[in-house]
Parts: sequence; C-alpha cells; structure tokens
Amino acid sequence: MLEKLKESVYKENINLVKHGLVIFTWGNVSAFDREKGLMVIKPSGIPFNEMKPGQMVVVDKKGNVVEGTLNPSSDTATHLILYKNFPGISAVVHTHSEWATSWAQAGKDIPVLGTPHADYFYGDIPCTRKLTKKEIEGDYELETGNVIVETFKKIDPMRIPGVLVHSHGPFIWGINPENALENAVVLEQIAKVAFNTLLIEKNPEFDKKLLDKHFFRKHGEDAYYGQKKIKN
Repeated sequence: MLEKLKESVYKENINLVKHGLVIFTWGNVSAFDREKGLMVIKPSGIPFNEMKPGQMVVVDKKGNVVEGTLNPSSDTATHLILYKNFPGISAVVHTHSEWATSWAQAGKDIPVLGTPHADYFYGDIPCTRKLTKKEIEGDYELETGNVIVETFKKIDPMRIPGVLVHSHGPFIWGINPENALENAVVLEQIAKVAFNTLLIEKNPEFDKKLLDKHFFRKHGEDAYYGQKKIKN
C-alpha cells in the first residue's frame, strides 16, 4: 500500500540526517495521500540508521494504523491537524535543528532580512504562543497542531511554509516530501544567517519591494526563475 509514497517518506527521513537537521530520533517526515485520505509517517523511536522503507507506517485521518507493525511517530496528531487545515500541503517535516530551535526556544519570529529568506518565505517565519498548562497536560500533540493552525489564521501557509513551535522546534511543509525537506534545510540556514545578521546590525532593514521581487519570481503565475518545461 502506497509503496512509492513510503519510499519517498523514507528517503527524506534519511535526508534529515544527511543535511544535519536531526540526531538520534529527533525528527520525522510524513506525506499525505489526499485522494486516499491516508498518511505515511516515520515509526516512533526508531533510529534513522536502522530504518527501512517497509517500516513506514500508514495511518488514516484519525491516526488509526492502517498498515504497519510499528507505532507511528508520537507527532502523528500534529501532522494530521496540519493536513486537515492546510489543504495545499502534502508533506510535513519536523526537526529540532540547532538554529531554528534556538529561535523557537527564545520564542522569537525569524525576521525576513534578505533575499535567500525571500526566495522561500514571504515574510517573517512566526513562532507560536506558549501552550497552556491545560494544553500540555491534555492531548499534547493535538494541541501542538492546533496552536500552529491558530498562528496561521491570518497567514497563508503556502507563502510561509514553516513555523516555530514555542520552546519546541520547527514544523515545515510542502507540496511533496522533497519540497518539504528543501524548505526545512532552507529554514535552518535562514535561522543561522538571521542570528548572525542581528549580531552585526541590531536594526537591519529589508526592502518590501525586494521581498516581492524574490518571492514572486519563484512562486505564482508570473514566476520566471528556473527552466521552462518544453512540451513534446
């Protein structure tokens, strides 16, 4: 069942290690088949160097295991909430990468300060509010998803494909596992560069016109970055 999607999810989980975004079992990648209403996600607590494609777990929209002998990631409920509320996405990445997590632990948005940021994120990358005691002691993973959705009430998740969960770490998404992984790698680099920029200059300025130029040359109907596909 969903063998190609399992392979893709497995590959991008391994790429988390390749790109230095995780250690031990600190992260996960999932993908959602919207036609079938099923999600493929990394199994819980399995070290990346021990994983196999066949160990990826398939769950339904309620988190029930449909296929697989292992427990799905403990973050399953968070992923499912994002798929439910962000209909344009089909993959989610969660890490505790060093630089992005530093911003999350500080409870700070990552400001847009330059064109590398603008190429991928159309504005500041937000940090959620803190979870309440009730939310932490209740259905914690579900509430983590809910606070992300709350943060994006007035933000387009397709233009800002990532968030920092306060005191926790980043969740990043995309149209497929490869795209979500790329966004995760970029977010980590942006977090590092933004930190260094603010060490050099406390109040840097970034032109809104430059933000528009760089984002929309890569995204939307008028995008012109890259090569056009030639029709046969």
